[in-house]
Amino acid sequence: MTALPATSDDGAFWDLWLTPYYLPCVTAADELGTFAAISGEALGLDELAARIDVDPRALGVHLALLASLGMVERRDGRWRATAMARTWMHPEAEGYYGPLLGGFRAEQPIHAAMVKSLRPGNGKTGESGHVSFVEEWERGELPVEQARFIAAFMHSHSVANAKAVARLPELAGIPSLLDVGGGSGVFAIEAARTHPGITATIMEIAAMCVAAQDYIARAGMEERVLTTAVDMFREEWPSGHNVHFFSNIFHDWSEKTNQLLAEKSFAALPPGGRIMLHEILMNDDGTGPLIAAAFSMLMLLGTRGRQYSLAELRGILEAAGFVDVEAQRTGGGYYSLVTARKP
Repeated sequence: MTALPATSDDGAFWDLWLTPYYLPCVTAADELGTFAAISGEALGLDELAARIDVDPRALGVHLALLASLGMVERRDGRWRATAMARTWMHPEAEGYYGPLLGGFRAEQPIHAAMVKSLRPGNGKTGESGHVSFVEEWERGELPVEQARFIAAFMHSHSVANAKAVARLPELAGIPSLLDVGGGSGVFAIEAARTHPGITATIMEIAAMCVAAQDYIARAGMEERVLTTAVDMFREEWPSGHNVHFFSNIFHDWSEKTNQLLAEKSFAALPPGGRIMLHEILMNDDGTGPLIAAAFSMLMLLGTRGRQYSLAELRGILEAAGFVDVEAQRTGGGYYSLVTARKP
């Protein structure tokens, strides 16, 4: 066997995976007039959205990626095109690159999806070949074969991060962990494998529980990693777990839906219980970092969500009643673990 075991650092593949979103973000901004609108003056998000007639929430995701690419900057809450954008992406600039980049638009389905995401009132998600399952997942009607495909997709970019999370001291001494929306169970399996005292339960819709059983059996963890079929939006959550762990869950949903999930977690946890959110965090001013901004764009196109900052997640958790909200990088990749406690 020449294959090597996974490590806790797969950052190079995240860099590779998310690069297809860079150029279409620039060409979409060019098509909609973003750079021209903020070349002569700085505008607030809502002002800019009104000026170019786009959806403000989606525009915020686009601007974050453009800022990470050096095309725009944010000062005192207002956005402005950088010197690079004014030199090379303004339609009246001597060195305007629009005709060259525009020639690739027809070959870039992600470009069309990005433009559509900005249109006012556009509520559709998962266009242009993106993996989209939020509607079926939300209804709890995911077919088992599709669940297996999604589990494999999510598992592949979670193995390294599951190893990193499992080594954190916050997981030591936990008797019972509920992995909310745990997919393949990669985090529950790695936590139980690393900490012999943990029993982990994957709470998922029924089809995903079936898919997770394949991974649990492959790891030989049937006695310590369990599944329970629960609609996390509509059904009561199981009690008796000390920690509720969410990986890549909040970024799938709107702020309102995340508030609901935080409140349901708070209600089901015992006093002293903890919630853990495993996410790639945006910085507080919404201008990056690059991988977080690119991942946020993927979420905008394929789900109902985006990547959130620590400040935004703190607001959601504290509104639900949690205290002592903290975050730390998990090590190896781009993720952070946000933790909070139920008093």
